[in-house]
Amino acid sequence: MALLLGGYALVLALELVVVAWVHGSDPAPRPRWAELAGAWWQETRMAPQVFAWRQPFVWRRWPDTLAAPTCSASSGGAVVFIHGFVCNRGFWHPWMRELRRLGVPYVSVNLEPVFGSIDDYVPLIEQAVQRAEALGGAPQLVCHSMGGLAARAWMAADAANTARVQQVLTIGTPHHGTWLGQFSHLPNGCQMRLHNPWLQALAATEVQRAPEDTYRSFVCWFSNTDNIVFPASTASLPGADNRLVPGAAHVAMAFHPRVMRESLAILASGASSPCAATAS
Repeated sequence: MALLLGGYALVLALELVVVAWVHGSDPAPRPRWAELAGAWWQETRMAPQVFAWRQPFVWRRWPDTLAAPTCSASSGGAVVFIHGFVCNRGFWHPWMRELRRLGVPYVSVNLEPVFGSIDDYVPLIEQAVQRAEALGGAPQLVCHSMGGLAARAWMAADAANTARVQQVLTIGTPHHGTWLGQFSHLPNGCQMRLHNPWLQALAATEVQRAPEDTYRSFVCWFSNTDNIVFPASTASLPGADNRLVPGAAHVAMAFHPRVMRESLAILASGASSPCAATAS
């Protein structure tokens, strides 16, 4: 275990050095070495919790909402959680716990095949959205990393899908690809290469259907120390509500206090809800 953690910590350090080297003229603030060190420490602590505990052993701990709650704190519909590359629904445990406390219904997906095309995930997301719709209201999508691309692929698969969701929150999603994608030969990995043909075709479809305010329903969280999705601004979208979280690493960003606090405020009506008062 010590060897595995030590090896991961070393690889993570190398990734963050590359983040600083590749930054170039990206419009996001250039990361300071203190921010890079902080991101290394965050990810060294968080990634083992996610990949060595939540996902393999307790991914069923917080089940999806099966019936519409009698009272809900949600200002919109149910939340649909869409995880990223080589993850599963266990990734979202802290979010699920908070939504249960607030009385906000949610559903989740396990994206399979793990190493398939992102287009293969469209039917899975459609099923999840239908389950969310059955809980009442227009669903709200919350996505990490590749999950944001899967959500966009689902929205582009049918012209009516965009109107079916209230909003889409993405966290560290390589909307324009990532520098690391060039080293992958997996179908979904190739689809995350910088400005690759699949991403260009996806964006062209989106712009054609909504030439103005194409991404007005998107909130995009991104960081200048994301060790997986970089340069930083590749995780933003034109015209979206793009929110920079300086000094956050890729996995840890999904559980950053500000990201969770502001995102939950978007998803729910707040502590004044009778559901929140009852749950607390």
